[in-house]
Amino acid sequence: MRFLFIILICWESLSAKELQYSPAPADNPLKGLVPYDGEATRDRFPHSMEFRYLSLSDLMTGWNQFDWSKLEKKLTESQARGKQSIFRIFLEYPGKDVSIPKFLIQEGVNITAWKAGDQQAHTPDYSDPRLRKAITQFITALGKKYDGDPRIGFITAGILGMWGEWHNYPRTDLFAPREVQQEVIDAFDAAFHTTHILLRYPAGKDHYQYVDNRKANFGYHDDSFAWATVGTGKKDQDWFFLPTLKAAVLEEKWKKFPIGGEIRPEIWKTTFTDQKTGQQEDFMECVHATHVSWLMDSGVFSKKFPLGEERKASAIKAVQKMGYELFLKEARLDGSTLILQIENRGVAPFYYDWPVELRYSAPHIRTKPLLPKLKLTTILPGKPTEWRIELSVKAAQFQLRIANPMKGGLPLRFANEEQGEEWLEVTF
Repeated sequence: MRFLFIILICWESLSAKELQYSPAPADNPLKGLVPYDGEATRDRFPHSMEFRYLSLSDLMTGWNQFDWSKLEKKLTESQARGKQSIFRIFLEYPGKDVSIPKFLIQEGVNITAWKAGDQQAHTPDYSDPRLRKAITQFITALGKKYDGDPRIGFITAGILGMWGEWHNYPRTDLFAPREVQQEVIDAFDAAFHTTHILLRYPAGKDHYQYVDNRKANFGYHDDSFAWATVGTGKKDQDWFFLPTLKAAVLEEKWKKFPIGGEIRPEIWKTTFTDQKTGQQEDFMECVHATHVSWLMDSGVFSKKFPLGEERKASAIKAVQKMGYELFLKEARLDGSTLILQIENRGVAPFYYDWPVELRYSAPHIRTKPLLPKLKLTTILPGKPTEWRIELSVKAAQFQLRIANPMKGGLPLRFANEEQGEEWLEVTF
């Protein structure tokens, strides 16, 4: 489904129109709170994306042999609901069966069984050259098939560590060595040029555990959001998300690469309420500090947790400030030039340059080609952007479209009172 943001302008009346702000919907595409796959009550809260885990054993059956059916099924299901997908591939998941491809086990890749709390974990020998070769082959194939697929919003790099979360705490001795980490980063960097990849931990040159990933074309995801995000400056909190960003001098990376994550499970019940659990941090402080666009959460989606009207309203208000929020502040005409002034009142840009197209009637409808110079990704918070569109003739009606490239996807809606369900309409 394709949607139009329409600007209706009478040429002979006023030459400029100040527009009115109104918060954009909480289910604007590629931002906000994200339910997990299989959450039966996901419709309790507005959202535009769904998250899921998949094991490498489900997708890779042999050397350069892949079965994409399970991933395809999930992507298709989400698309049918009008939602784009986020996913992560794992090799180990405490409490689940062995997730390493069977052909690697048959070839002798060693697996260490150990207890992660009260759950059984199965960690492969990440230094084994056979496993390393398989990982590189898989990432290469994944990028070849899915890079730029409009059904996919973001991919978290995964692969290494429990849940694909790049750690095996407390068995740090079992985690992938730096050279393997580098191979995974290089493989993703080479395979994906359009779809954004996010890493779990920012790291600079001298990080005690992780390879330097500052130059990788990736964003990051904070999976302990609002629990271990901002910190208090204490030494034992130097692993918190914001301190690691600062230590790696990556505080500005959000301007080009997205920040996502997961609200810490311990606070699923109390986030967006006046209650506080343990070391819970202020949610909006964390949003502004990290410039986060999306967060996995069960607190508002699962029936295990209460979601009264007051809590829901508080959550919607918070989500509206996550990621981007585009406000068309003014539309004016200067001769045959249409000038649109746009502000981003969120905390981050929109990370894909979805196509912008203009139609106008004079009196017959004319279509201006896609406008590649109009870049959504450059509209940063605090820096108003002016779009100047040259028209071939004077016209009475303008139609501006920013189409969701996924069929059936939710429209990108402006934060304007003039914004309708699909169209933004303005009359001078």
